[in-house]
Amino acid sequence: MADSAETVKKTVETATAQVKATGEKVQAQAEKFQAAGAQAFREAADKSVAGLTELNVQGKQNLEALVASAAAAQKGAEALSAQGVAYSKKTWEDGVAAAQSLAAARSIQELIELQTSWAKSATEFYLSEVTKATDTLTASVKDSFKPINERVTASVERFQAAR
Repeated sequence: MADSAETVKKTVETATAQVKATGEKVQAQAEKFQAAGAQAFREAADKSVAGLTELNVQGKQNLEALVASAAAAQKGAEALSAQGVAYSKKTWEDGVAAAQSLAAARSIQELIELQTSWAKSATEFYLSEVTKATDTLTASVKDSFKPINERVTASVERFQAAR
């Protein structure tokens, strides 16, 4: 019986050692999986934060482009308004001067010549002001769209680089 007890004891010790070894292997594998999972989670979280940060930067740059565009449009509108006021003032002054000149005419012939001269200069001035206003409007539109075009170009380049 002593041999049987000894055999049982050795069998139990061997089984215990194997169970302990297996338990340690399982624990090591579990820790390895946990570390890998934590690393994957950390990397995904970092990528998400980086993506949100980039999105925030893009949004800020887009807003800045819109503000710059609106400022350029406002500047153009102010320039057009100033040109319109200057044109109105000059045409009023020229009209008053022409009326005084016409009133001082001594003959019908002189009246017709003064009126023709005034009409010609008024038409030339009008056409030059229309050209000037068109140039100002064109430059204003171009300046207004420049910041937005730059943002669109940057976004397209970023998307193409990401592909």
